[in-house]
Amino acid sequence: MNTPQPPKRFSMIREFHLADWFTLGNAVCGVGALFSVMSYLETNDVLHVYFASALVLAALIFDVLDGRIARWRQKSSAMGRELDSLADVISFGVAPAIIAYGCGMQGLYDRVVLAYFVACGVSRLARYNVTAETLSGDDGKVKYFEGTPIPTSIVLVALMALAGYMGAVRENLWFGQVVLGGFTLHPLVLVFAVSGSLMISRIRIPKF
Repeated sequence: MNTPQPPKRFSMIREFHLADWFTLGNAVCGVGALFSVMSYLETNDVLHVYFASALVLAALIFDVLDGRIARWRQKSSAMGRELDSLADVISFGVAPAIIAYGCGMQGLYDRVVLAYFVACGVSRLARYNVTAETLSGDDGKVKYFEGTPIPTSIVLVALMALAGYMGAVRENLWFGQVVLGGFTLHPLVLVFAVSGSLMISRIRIPKF
């Protein structure tokens, strides 16, 4: 008679590679950026916009490092790849959209565009995960990206930080606002629409 084995504890933690911890650092920075935007909405202190932007930059650094460490140690896993995608959704999808919202893009049309941007980022990551093998060369490495990688949203975050520095936030947003059908659109939000559309495009970008 076989004796039931006790359930394994902390097995998931044991499966983590060093690179995965850097990926978690990416996710933590993204969540920290969200908290900073909440603080900005509560206090109106633009310093929190800078904190949020800096945390997204830190997330990008963690994102770069986890890939380099995985290649250096030659250790990667399907879980690590999924973990990376989830962290990227937070740091380079949700966080930039919430920073934009905090900076004043709060109209109905703005929200639709920002939701579209996040949806494009999620779709971009999902497409990469399911096509990575077909995009790989003989050495097993992906040679190019289809669509712009989601971390390129750091450019939008830098734009928001600059807007905060110049006082161009909330009612002072660049390009003002337009009222269509009784709902508000801030034209500046269209840069998020362009960024999202580029993510889901078929543009091939070499991976270095």
